[in-house]
Amino acid sequence: MALTRRECLAWMGAAGAGLAGCRPAPHEIPGGFTAPDPARGHRWRDAARTKPAVQKRTGVLVLGGGVAGLAAARSLTLAGVDDFALLEFEDTAGGNARGGLLGGLPCPMGAHYLPAPSDDAPELQDWLEQLGLRQRIAGRWVWDERHLCHSPQERLYWNGHWQDGLLPIEGASAATLQQYRRMSQLIGEARRTQRWAMPALRLPVTDAIRGLWAQSFAQWLDGHGLTDPQLRWYLDYACSDDYGAGAGAVSAWAGIHYFASRHGFPAPGEAGEAEPLLTWPEGNAWLTRQLASGLGERLHTGQGVLRVTPERHGVTVDALSMADGSVTRWQAGAVVVALPVFIAQRVIDPLPPLLAARANGLSMAPWVVVNLLLDGPPKDRGGAHPSWDNVVYGSAGLGYVDASHQSLARVTGPRVWTWYRPLGDEPSARQTLLQQPWTHWRDQALAELSPPHPDLPGLVTEASVTRYGHAMAIPAPGSLYEGPTQDGRLCFAHADWAGYSVFEEAFTRGHQAGQRAAQLLRA
Repeated sequence: MALTRRECLAWMGAAGAGLAGCRPAPHEIPGGFTAPDPARGHRWRDAARTKPAVQKRTGVLVLGGGVAGLAAARSLTLAGVDDFALLEFEDTAGGNARGGLLGGLPCPMGAHYLPAPSDDAPELQDWLEQLGLRQRIAGRWVWDERHLCHSPQERLYWNGHWQDGLLPIEGASAATLQQYRRMSQLIGEARRTQRWAMPALRLPVTDAIRGLWAQSFAQWLDGHGLTDPQLRWYLDYACSDDYGAGAGAVSAWAGIHYFASRHGFPAPGEAGEAEPLLTWPEGNAWLTRQLASGLGERLHTGQGVLRVTPERHGVTVDALSMADGSVTRWQAGAVVVALPVFIAQRVIDPLPPLLAARANGLSMAPWVVVNLLLDGPPKDRGGAHPSWDNVVYGSAGLGYVDASHQSLARVTGPRVWTWYRPLGDEPSARQTLLQQPWTHWRDQALAELSPPHPDLPGLVTEASVTRYGHAMAIPAPGSLYEGPTQDGRLCFAHADWAGYSVFEEAFTRGHQAGQRAAQLLRA
């Protein structure tokens, strides 16, 4: 990769005093975009009037092969329904939890971890037990340590060196530490005054919950005098990590829920709750592959849903083959709609009122994921040891995860780093996502990660860029949905209906939709 003078100056500015100079990488860095491909979506859109050439029948048709759709398929199997088919737009199932190979090494292309679920997600717990990820020993549940995130888990590049954990602590002022403690108290009060759950659908919506959904997290923080820059950076990071946008864009409920439903907010010096994380070199693609592995010929990939027409005794679905342009007409007794809401509202005719209500006010966060293949370990600034999750303070991205961190053997050669960049806070983000060449995102990743790793550009031998134009719903103020998720023979199951995208919510909603579809089939 040859650097221009402008790029050199930009990198020096990003590195600040941490870089003594700017040396261009001694080689070109090949790469490109990976799926999903926006051009495929355009072909699907332009084929809306294509007539069906083949007709098929099935008991239940599942539309969408993300986490919710795959969980719905598993739920149908558990209910004794074998007569079903699943249609997935891309060539592999997985949704935002896809993975791939770079230089022959596995790496995530999307979601990369799953917190060990609590008893509020019994369906997910049961499935993980079925996979052998946990077992009961001496009356206690024990997780298979091979699948838990290895230590150290996370670190922050802050004040020119690495510190353990992501909350900026080293060198923090007394005023900053006081605000950390105040935040910890408020989250503790929230957990004492009401129960928080993951998935959130386990709990009724109260007036207090509605009030938190009506304001932004930033407004709630301002109201409590929590304005410290280091605290606000950390909270923006947390919201962007789960929701694709910062505290000014997400609701107060979402900001509090991030902490209250899981590990709380332990202030410095307090004993925090342990939160085991499950992760794999390919991220959550390991999980979605397990879900898809038993579907066999019932999984139909490369199928774009064109039309969904509810009828008195069933549902008609037309689907476009992305391989040859042919259209298949499916007749089903019930349909699980595990499509993103913005897709579902375009293909279902007539438009169900509940779908229009959910789509109202729902905004989506685009994402970019950049995988970098390194031919060896880069130099590291002093401080905390290399971790699985490595974040640079003040950066636009969310740092990088090291896919090789889960290896049981010492890794001395090639490895893959995965850099994440949410775009939910940026105006015209989707247009930027589609217009910029892949090298733009590669260079942003390198510029952000070069201050803690000055020799990184010279070690990268290949890069791949994955774009998600509508990656996840942003739980924005006013976007709470309290209505039903079933309309006749259509059972809706997607994380969009929760207003935010996490594995537990999508899995549970998919499981419940599969159960309802099985009941409809037997009615």
